[in-house]
Amino acid sequence: MKCETGILLPLSDYGRDGAPIQYKAWVCANPDCGFNIRIDNGEVTFGRAIGQSYK
Repeated sequence: MKCETGILLPLSDYGRDGAPIQYKAWVCANPDCGFNIRIDNGEVTFGRAIGQSYK
């Protein structure tokens, strides 16, 4: 993490067929930090900008 003060919180999602995906992403609990790790189609990315989803 960037801030070294927050904790990583796991986030879940649903797949295309509605199957639950546990721990798809982790985000820092410190809102000023913004650190995140995400798994998409087997690819691990981190540090992408976090924004509101309008789906």
